Amino acid sequence: MTRQVWLKADDEVGDWEARKRRITAGLEAGVDWVLVDEHDVSRVRDLGVVNVAAFSNGDVHVMDAEADEDDDADVAVVGRDGEGDGTMAVPDDFAGSADLSVLRREDKADAGYVRIMDERYEEFAEAVAAEAEYTVVVGEDWQIIPLENLIARIGEETTLVAGVQSAAEAETAYETLEIGADAVLLDADDPDEIRETVAVRDEQDREQLSLRHATVTEVERTGSADRVCIDTGSLLDHDEGMLVGSMSRGLFFVHAETAESPYVASRPFRVNAGAVHAYVRTPDGGTKYLSELEAGDEVQVVDTEGRTREAIVGRAKIEKRPMFRVTAEVETEDGTDRVGTLLQNAETIKVATSEGRKAVTELEEGDGMLVYYEDTARHFGEAVDESIIEK
Repeated sequence: MTRQVWLKADDEVGDWEARKRRITAGLEAGVDWVLVDEHDVSRVRDLGVVNVAAFSNGDVHVMDAEADEDDDADVAVVGRDGEGDGTMAVPDDFAGSADLSVLRREDKADAGYVRIMDERYEEFAEAVAAEAEYTVVVGEDWQIIPLENLIARIGEETTLVAGVQSAAEAETAYETLEIGADAVLLDADDPDEIRETVAVRDEQDREQLSLRHATVTEVERTGSADRVCIDTGSLLDHDEGMLVGSMSRGLFFVHAETAESPYVASRPFRVNAGAVHAYVRTPDGGTKYLSELEAGDEVQVVDTEGRTREAIVGRAKIEKRPMFRVTAEVETEDGTDRVGTLLQNAETIKVATSEGRKAVTELEEGDGMLVYYEDTARHFGEAVDESIIEK
C-alpha cells in the first residue's frame, strides 16, 4: 500500500496569504494532495505541481483525461456545508441523501467528506465509502475507535483519508489495526509538522530488508572493465549504500563514498557500484542493470540494518577501470550457495563486513561480507518462479 498525505488548505485555514503559506510548505515537503475550496484550484496550480481536491456543492467540473483547464480539480469533494459535516441533517434513509446522490452522478464528485460526530456518522461514512473513490473522515476529537471501525468495515472499495493535526497522529492513523488509513488529511500550519508528517508517510512505505553475512571465498584481480558510479541527487549517510551484484539472487552491500581519504575527497552522493553487467536493487523490489541507469531513474538506498529509502539518479558515470572479482558463499536451507560480483580495484570502494567497514583492496578470504540474498530467479528485473543458472 502506498500511503498519501493530503493537506487541508480551504477557507477555514484563513485568508489567501495564510492558505498560500501552508500550501507552499506542503509543496516543499512533498505532500500528495492539497484540499481547497474550488475558487483556489487555479491558484494552487500556479504555485506548483500537486494533486488538487476541491470542496464542491456538486456543480464543479472534475478534470478528465483530456482537460487542461487550470481551474479544474482532480477530485471534487462533497459533504462540507452539507450532510457530511452536520450542516444538513442526514436522512434516516441514506438512499435519500443529497451527498450520496451527487457521488452517484457521473463526472460530479469522487470524494465524500464526513465529520464523525457519533455512531450515525460512522454509518454514513460507510455509505459514502460504497460510492466514493475517496472517503475523508475527520473526528470531532481524535478518536481511535471510529477509525478502527471504519478500517474494519470499509475494506478496499475506497481510499480512506483520516483527518489528523500532527505527525504523531498521522503515524497512529497509518498503523491502526495494523492496516491503517490509506492517507491522512493534515490540518497544520507548522512547516516542520508538515515535513515530519511526510517523513512518517515515507517511513510507512519503506521496505525493511533482512541482510546477512556471506563468507568471502576468493578475491581475484581481473583485467579492466566498464565500471559504473551511481551519482544520486541525495546525500547518503555513513552507514548507507546500495545492493549490487553479478547474480540477482545475491546482492552485495557497497557503501556510499562518505569516508574521507588522504587521496580523494568524499563523494557522499556516490556509490561506486561495479561493472556494467551487474544488477542494482530498485525501490519496487526489482533490479536494473547498471548499464541501463540514467538520470531520473530511482534506485534503492539501504543502510547496514536493512532500512531502505529511494534516491534519484543524477548521473551514471561509466569509465574503464581495473577490477576485482569477489566470490562469497551464503548459508541456505539447502546448504551453501556461491554468489559474486566485480568491484573496482580501489581503496575508496568500501563494503560492510562482520568486522565493520572495509576497503575492497583489504578484503581477504574468510571475511564476512554483508549481502541481501533471496532464492529466486529474475526476468527483466522481475522475480519469476523458474530455474535460471548464474555463474
